[in-house]
Amino acid sequence: MEKSNTLKNAADVFMRESISERYSYNFEWLGRPIIQYPQDICALQELIWTVKPDLIIETGIAHGGSLIFSASMLALLEMSEAVLNGEMLDPSKPKRKVLGVDIDIRAHNRKAIEAHPMYPRIEMLEGSSISDEIFSKVKKVAANYSKILVVLDSNHTHEHVLSELKLYAPLVSVESYCVVFDTVVEDLSNDAFPDRPWGVGDNPKTAVWEYLKTHPEFEIDQAISDKILISVAPDGYLKRTAS
Repeated sequence: MEKSNTLKNAADVFMRESISERYSYNFEWLGRPIIQYPQDICALQELIWTVKPDLIIETGIAHGGSLIFSASMLALLEMSEAVLNGEMLDPSKPKRKVLGVDIDIRAHNRKAIEAHPMYPRIEMLEGSSISDEIFSKVKKVAANYSKILVVLDSNHTHEHVLSELKLYAPLVSVESYCVVFDTVVEDLSNDAFPDRPWGVGDNPKTAVWEYLKTHPEFEIDQAISDKILISVAPDGYLKRTAS
């Protein structure tokens, strides 16, 4: 599909038109708004099933749909393993966990997340993802898990995402991923986000490019973008290939 310019051009037109119409706000996961494109949701599902992480760390919580999604994928992993091993699954004692970080977890969102059936495998931290206090708590949690996947989807400025990459990418296990969302900002016009502090030249994609200059242990998994075509994370699926 990456060789079809017609298809790629059609996908590009759809991305530009759909972003201006806030298309990603149409979707929920198990009852919570997820604010993602279905193609990226599907790509994440494939990664989680392949990597089988013990811990998923996410920066940016919003309405909690992404946390619920990740928790449900981890629940399915545990269920499938229990079936294959002939074991009884105890939902009250999950082995895998999702850790979410947000600078502002609004009360109504926290209440809805805490009331959700997937909440037993979710932990939330409120504060800046790049503050010393919050990251020390993240590292303390991460120390208890051996296979970690990271999703960065908070403040989308170059400086903030680069700081997140420097902190969180080293937590990613070899053969796992650091997924950086909204790299698509670099491919849009400067007036696409008039009310936000990021734009062309100052966004998650520029942060990814800068980080990769000095971190050869990560590489862009271009096959993912080539396959799904429609994505808010072009160049954002980073696979860790070495320690």
